Amino acid sequence: MANIASQIKRNRQNEKRRLRNRGFRGAARSAVRTAMANMTAEQASPAGVGEAIRALDKAARKGSIHHRNAARRKSRIMKRLAAIGLQLPSGPAQPDSASTAAAPAPARRSTKVEKGAAPEAESKDAPAKKAAKKVATKKTSKK
Repeated sequence: MANIASQIKRNRQNEKRRLRNRGFRGAARSAVRTAMANMTAEQASPAGVGEAIRALDKAARKGSIHHRNAARRKSRIMKRLAAIGLQLPSGPAQPDSASTAAAPAPARRSTKVEKGAAPEAESKDAPAKKAAKKVATKKTSKK
């Protein structure tokens, strides 16, 4: 048992996170298991695949599993689905490629002035500041 206050708090936080992550990971595993079972039955159907993909995406978004882990599991599900000759029914589970391509990219914020960009209008105090800077740099001590 830890006897340092910060470590005691860290242990409490880790336990809360473990329990929260356990729910998301368990839901994703159950959904994947159900989807795989539906695909291996005598009457193969894509039922549950959308739910499995949704659960994996949610677990990755929450940080319970790594996003590449979720991508690998989704890939295996889709590969199995294609092997039995079925397709995922279109709906909210599958993102629409046209809507993602048409979405505008977020504007890039620049902290530095771009080359060739027009300088911003100088404030009233700007000439005085420039003059003060020049004076400060010209001062030298004579020996």
